[in-house]
Amino acid sequence: MLNVERPYPPLLRRPAYPVSPRAIEALESHIDELVKLGVLRKVGQNEELELTTPVIITWHNDKSRMNVLTTHSRKLLRIIAHCGIYEYLRMPFGIENEPFHYPRMMNTIFPHELSEGWLIIYIDEIIICSETWQFHLERLSLVLIKMKTSLKECNFWFHELKALGHVVSQLSLGVNKNKVASVLLKQMPQNKKEMMSFLGFSSYYRQHLKDFAIHAKSLYQICDQQTVFEMTQERIQAYEKIKYSLTNAPLLLMPDWKTLFKMYIDACGPGLGAPLHQFQIVNDKPDEGPICFISRQIKPTEVRYGASQMECLCVLWALEKLHYYLDGSVFEIITDCNAVKSLLNMKTPNRHILRWQIAIKEYRGNMTIVHKAGNIHKNADGLSRWELSNTPDNPAYAPTSAEPQIPIEGINITDVGTEFFEEVRESYKQGKNCHILTALHDKDCKDASLASSWDDIWKTSYDNRILHLFDGILYHRSKHTSVMVLFSRMLINTILLKFHDNIDSGHLSEDRTMERINTCAWWPSWRKDVVEYCHSCDRCHNSNIATGKRFGLIIHIQEPSTPWVVFCMDWVTSLPPVGDKGYNACLIIVDRYSKTPIFLPCHKDDKAMDTALLIWNRVISHTGLFKNIMSDRDPKFESALWTNLNKLLGTKLSFSTAHHPQTDGPAEKMIQTLEDMIRRFCAYGLEFNYSDGFTNDWCTLIPAMEFAYKTSIHALTGNTPEILEKGWNPKFTVDTLKKDLVDIHPTASSFNLLLYKVRHHAKQM
Repeated sequence: MLNVERPYPPLLRRPAYPVSPRAIEALESHIDELVKLGVLRKVGQNEELELTTPVIITWHNDKSRMNVLTTHSRKLLRIIAHCGIYEYLRMPFGIENEPFHYPRMMNTIFPHELSEGWLIIYIDEIIICSETWQFHLERLSLVLIKMKTSLKECNFWFHELKALGHVVSQLSLGVNKNKVASVLLKQMPQNKKEMMSFLGFSSYYRQHLKDFAIHAKSLYQICDQQTVFEMTQERIQAYEKIKYSLTNAPLLLMPDWKTLFKMYIDACGPGLGAPLHQFQIVNDKPDEGPICFISRQIKPTEVRYGASQMECLCVLWALEKLHYYLDGSVFEIITDCNAVKSLLNMKTPNRHILRWQIAIKEYRGNMTIVHKAGNIHKNADGLSRWELSNTPDNPAYAPTSAEPQIPIEGINITDVGTEFFEEVRESYKQGKNCHILTALHDKDCKDASLASSWDDIWKTSYDNRILHLFDGILYHRSKHTSVMVLFSRMLINTILLKFHDNIDSGHLSEDRTMERINTCAWWPSWRKDVVEYCHSCDRCHNSNIATGKRFGLIIHIQEPSTPWVVFCMDWVTSLPPVGDKGYNACLIIVDRYSKTPIFLPCHKDDKAMDTALLIWNRVISHTGLFKNIMSDRDPKFESALWTNLNKLLGTKLSFSTAHHPQTDGPAEKMIQTLEDMIRRFCAYGLEFNYSDGFTNDWCTLIPAMEFAYKTSIHALTGNTPEILEKGWNPKFTVDTLKKDLVDIHPTASSFNLLLYKVRHHAKQM
């Protein structure tokens, strides 16, 4: 057997470790002293560098990698053929250590440039960094003298460049969206190998991703050999969250060691989190931005730690993880646990705290611990803010209150005045039920036997604690809100008039009228009164048109998942010309997701270009670019202009088939609804009376009619179009009956959760 010594033992030529500015200063001082003493000498540029060992500041010697150095090097890359034996003069392809030889050669060619820090080489990536143009020209000349380059493979004079999957600039480090997009376009992993590939790619950008550890936990579990690969709903959600985080990764600022660092630490439940932030000048103004995000899960041995111990553990772990940022720098540790200060200064600590006190001793001079209350300590990584179930096993378990606090709808009286509420309070003193009920709730009369003479509906409401008194107004408690109780028939008629007959209520159906009243007022048999009032409305009777045949079988068209991706479009024509511009038609646009309508007055003889400009100025400029338009076969849309425009924008036009208007159903139905509303408020001919509330200028009513429809409950989705599109309902004139008793503003997180639940509920209906 022939034994051949390895010419290049593994890891002989190693790069320098990253160190903090304080360590750099100490190393330079120590090396200069050894050079003066004659212990060290600087290696020349022309000398071979076959072995380098990175410097480590430590108390013991480590020469383990030097001991594997062989005494001889052999020329092993020789080949033999029929014409003789040959040696390579250049590195051939296919050699196992070829990737390591190239950077070793580059380190030999550019030893001083690399040591000064302005030249960065990784495999075949060579980056030159400079503060000024003059320095850049000088450094560029030094590099180009020593090597030949291909101009088509080079980029010069860039303030920002893409390297190693990142976008690097003078101020920040971002994620290369092109790299991320290529992975996100792939389908969901179907086996363990694909999942490991996805997790490896995502982990490369984990310093940009908040909550990566907790989201990836369930995905790492199915990569285990002992686990069956199964994408459950929890894992699908985790996969989608990581994809979303990749596409919305924030820019990381370049650290400035002369500026104060802020490290937000938080520990709770499943994990630890410690984002590192810093104030820097961004876009000519000071702003706080992230340097990096770190997080990890709690280990099994750490589950038994108390809350204070967990916070101290997070401090120690973050200091070790971010050592090369914080060593020698001034920084603040911001925590929501006030006990961290006293624990780290405890005179008689336990073994855990004592070990941690010793570990952070070197940071004492530059470290300041700042307490911030939990409700404002929101910079900490969300990993430690994971929601726990409200069970007895949870240390923060709190039994559900038997009487939940239901918010009272805010009521504003800007136009109506206080007289309305005075009338409500006066009405409580009339009738056999009202004054006794208010007296009991006001605790003026504690004899519950008085309730024996009540009607059944009042007695049941009082026994079930549905009614409660606030500021002299009686409220009826429902599942989510409390609304004002009315007794006077005059006040009830006022509410019905406001919520049905007003222009911003639109004379809509009884269902939509009930949905509006349900947010403001309550009285016994109120639903029955609303139905009777709507059925007795003369304008509704005269304007409604009975539809003909029964509905046939419907072929379902797949609905979009977000607003304003697909919308329907059609025209209402043959309207009388009104206004200065003589509008005689109305373009109707309906979002298929939220059912939000947009009414655009126009002319029925508008050209294709006029329609395109109208849609761009009034729709796309507010909603963004769409993916698909559904319409009938109007000549405007079949023109070459629209065909080429859609090709250019990458959008699509879907036409309904002949004699099948139901394909464009939302727009066709909206035409009927708009015409009904116009009939209720407009009259034409020789005789009509303005005192009856009619007008002949339909164009001035269009905005109010659009508003009325968008703020009414849609039968298909179960919510108003405004809620599905924006997440909230704007105020309108019926809100003048509402008084600002309690003004509740949900937090950003609850708002997002509400919007998600509402949209999800709409999709399920």
